[in-house]
Amino acid sequence: MPVSNYLSDIPKPREIKAYLDQYVIGQDRAKKILSVAVYNHYKRIVNNVGDEADGGVELEKSNVLLVGPTGTGKTLLAKTIAKMLYVPFTIVDATVLTQAGYVGEDVESILSRLLQETDYDPRQAELGIVFIDEIDKITRKGDNPSITRDVSGEGVQQALLKLLEGSVINVPPYGGRKHPEQQFIQVNTQNILFICGGSFEGIERNIGQRLNTQVIGFDTPGKKEAVDKENLLQYVEAQDLKKYGLIPEIVGRLPVVTYLDELDRAALKRILLEPKNAILKQYEKLFEMDGKKLEIEPAVLDLIVDTAVEKKLGARGLRSICEQIFTDAMFDAPSQRRKTFTVTADYARKRLG
Repeated sequence: MPVSNYLSDIPKPREIKAYLDQYVIGQDRAKKILSVAVYNHYKRIVNNVGDEADGGVELEKSNVLLVGPTGTGKTLLAKTIAKMLYVPFTIVDATVLTQAGYVGEDVESILSRLLQETDYDPRQAELGIVFIDEIDKITRKGDNPSITRDVSGEGVQQALLKLLEGSVINVPPYGGRKHPEQQFIQVNTQNILFICGGSFEGIERNIGQRLNTQVIGFDTPGKKEAVDKENLLQYVEAQDLKKYGLIPEIVGRLPVVTYLDELDRAALKRILLEPKNAILKQYEKLFEMDGKKLEIEPAVLDLIVDTAVEKKLGARGLRSICEQIFTDAMFDAPSQRRKTFTVTADYARKRLG
């Protein structure tokens, strides 16, 4: 099927954000920026392969960088957009990537995973989305280029550059290791959207120093804006990322940068209850499949949220906390006659130890 037909009905940015709103609580700014970036990405593909290219203007790819603490929804945003668009999707942990020739996974393994999602059809894979998590963990060690080998830092960034900027890559079939005699699958990364995520712990220090310098250097009456010192992440810019250790070429290939807020108690409680696939709705459904009704006292929600905040787990930790609370009930309920199982705060507290 021609690409222009495959992507003929691209959802508008408002439609993409509305879909994200069903699954992701909060993060409105990030959802808006990501919706526009994804819409423009696939619109660019359709226009570049269509019969009437707009005056021969080549639209460059705009990969995305999501900066925010662990458990704020970076992975969920990328996964949900791919689900909506029905495009191939894979998640890669940057910390397992190494330079070619070293123990670990080289960057071509990213494309191998994407190919697996498409039964090794490169044409479909070339329309996919790749989420590279923890990209902040492969930053260069120090401001100056290292003279020693940095097999999981700057070297990996250099290798990733080829994928991000758009190149034809020879990928070993079925995820195997490269050897001279084997046949390769050629994958053009020109139209693959790369969304990178990282917590960039401590980058607020770089942002704060830059903003402080700007205020001192450009203290023009009437033009100074108040800086929200409690949320410096919202001011993140390319120079902060370079100072943190991303090489300039990588920063240049991630032109769309947005931040995600730390989730407060109210947001965590909403995550338990409101999304289409809310965690507590899932447990209620599991009990319903056994002909049982699960009732959860309101105080249990506060306990779950307090535990997540206390342990600094973010939204990612909510499910593991719920598993601790509900596992005994899920073990006993199918064998019991009673139709309703009520989880109280005392019951939950005992399960959490």
